[in-house]
Amino acid sequence: MDQTLINTTPPDNAIETRDLTKVYAGKHGRKVALDGISLAVPRGSFFALLGPNGAGKSTFINILAGLVTKSSGQARIWGRDIDVDHRAAKAAIGIVPQELNLDPFFTPRELLDVQAGLYGVPKAERRTEEILQAVGLADKADSYARTLSGGMRRRLLVAKAMVHTPPVLVLDEPTAGVDIELRQSLWAYVKQLNAGGVTVVLTTHYLEEAEELCDRIAIINQGKLVACDSKQALLARLDSKAMLISVDGGLTAVPDSLAAYSPEIRADGRLMLRYAPSAVPAGEILENVRAAGLGIRDLSTEEADLEDIFLRLTSSKG
Repeated sequence: MDQTLINTTPPDNAIETRDLTKVYAGKHGRKVALDGISLAVPRGSFFALLGPNGAGKSTFINILAGLVTKSSGQARIWGRDIDVDHRAAKAAIGIVPQELNLDPFFTPRELLDVQAGLYGVPKAERRTEEILQAVGLADKADSYARTLSGGMRRRLLVAKAMVHTPPVLVLDEPTAGVDIELRQSLWAYVKQLNAGGVTVVLTTHYLEEAEELCDRIAIINQGKLVACDSKQALLARLDSKAMLISVDGGLTAVPDSLAAYSPEIRADGRLMLRYAPSAVPAGEILENVRAAGLGIRDLSTEEADLEDIFLRLTSSKG
C-alpha cells in the first residue's frame, strides 16, 4: 500500500461521493448517466451497488477508476479527492473490470509483476506468489493468459487488482461466466480479504450473491440513487411475507373468507397467502384458515428477498 495511505488515519468512509453527476453530450441531445449521486461506503463494509442495465453503475465505477471524467460533484477514495489528490486516490483502489482485458502473451506471474511495477511496488515488497496462491492460480503461474479458462481469467483480474494492496476493492460483475466451483473459490478469497479489513464494492446481476455477501446495499436507477441502506433495513421496507400451506385433501378453490390475503393456489397444490408481518400476526391467519374449514397438513413461510425490493424500486411504475 502507498506509504501516504499507511501514515494517515483511516477514514470512516472508504468511498464518499457528493452530488456526483455525469452528462454525456451527443447528437441526439444530453444523456444524464449519473444524476447527483451522494453515497458513502463505510470502511470495512461489503457493499453492493445494484441497478438494471444502463442505470449508471459502470459510469460511477469508471469515474472512481479515473477512466471517465465527472461533469460535477465530488468523489473521495480513502479520504482522498479524486481531482485534488489523484495519485493517492488511485493507489487506494483496485478495480476488477467486467471485460477480460488481459494481455494473452503474458503469464499470470509476468502480469502481476508488470502491474506491481506500474504501481511502484518495489521488487522486495511484491506478493506475486502469495496472491497467485490465494486465487488458485499457482499451478498456472507460467502458462500464457490465453490458455486460461474464463473463470481463471476472472481470478487473475482480481489478483491484478490486489498487487498494490489497496484498502478498497471494486468488483464489477466478477462472476459473469464463471462456473459454480470457481465462483465459490473466488468468493472465499474475497471474503477473506474483507475479513482482513479490505472494503469490497460489488456490482452484480446475481442478486442472490449480493443478498448473501453484502451488509449494505445501494440501488441506482436511471442515474439516480433510489436506495442506500443496510441489507436488513432495505428488506424490511417491503414488510411482506408469504405463508405456504398444504391442506388436507388438496384444494381446488379458495374460500372467500381468505380473500384479504391475496390467495393463490400454487402449481404444487399449496395455498399461498400474502401478508404484512407488522400488521397481521401469523396466528391470526392460521385461525382464519381453520375457520374456513381447511385442515393444515404442513406449512412454511417465505420472506421477501432482495429481488423483490430491487424490482419494486427499479420498475417503470416506480
